[in-house]
Amino acid sequence: MKREIICIICSLFCFAYCLLIFSIRSGSRFYLVWAAAGFFFLGLTFFFRYDLWSKLPAGLQKIITIVIIIGFLLFLVVEACIISNFWEKGEANLDYIIVLGAQVKENGPSAALKFRLDAAYDYLEKNENTLCIVSGGQGANEPYSEAQGMYDYLTAKGILPERILMEDRSVNTSQNIAFSAAFLDKEKAKVGIVTNNFHVFRGVHLAKHQGFQNVCGIAARSNVYFQPNNMVREFFGILKDFLCGNLI
Repeated sequence: MKREIICIICSLFCFAYCLLIFSIRSGSRFYLVWAAAGFFFLGLTFFFRYDLWSKLPAGLQKIITIVIIIGFLLFLVVEACIISNFWEKGEANLDYIIVLGAQVKENGPSAALKFRLDAAYDYLEKNENTLCIVSGGQGANEPYSEAQGMYDYLTAKGILPERILMEDRSVNTSQNIAFSAAFLDKEKAKVGIVTNNFHVFRGVHLAKHQGFQNVCGIAARSNVYFQPNNMVREFFGILKDFLCGNLI
């Protein structure tokens, strides 16, 4: 009975969290993962209620157990890698910083992108010789390119236009970095990758994979309420890039 109650509580949490993420209109449909998790826990409730586990063949029980253990350990390892870069501040006097794009709306950058831009602004204010590359194209649900939105935000805060370079063709993190490389010498330039804390690990390692010889991360903060969604989504993002050969 205790297992069933726990499963029901987990199911309700997943459905409620799904609605919370949906309410911010993030532009991503990853929130559906939480709905799927809610249905999974509902199914697990019936699984325990009718003791279906004991009815499975012993060999299948072992396979399922091994898969669950491996998956859980893999998740822990990847999440530990992500967390290890949460507090990166970068080096002083970098030649360039690259601000990775995120959603822009009619009224300007999304909350996640504002965090990145504020971190970039703070760095640029302290390091007056550093140039800034804002990287991001225009998605189907965006009124203009992410690069344009970032340029407008930073110049409005007082950063000189001549310090900002716009890369407005990329549609994902790998392209952000690849297309931004056209503005610099990736073997000689000292470069900082500016993005939200949960995204720094992947951003820096994508850059290293693409040949950046002197690269570091600059972590911006994230909204604590949406961090569970960010962390789970980033887990799958890292797995995707690993399987696609972008991180090795």
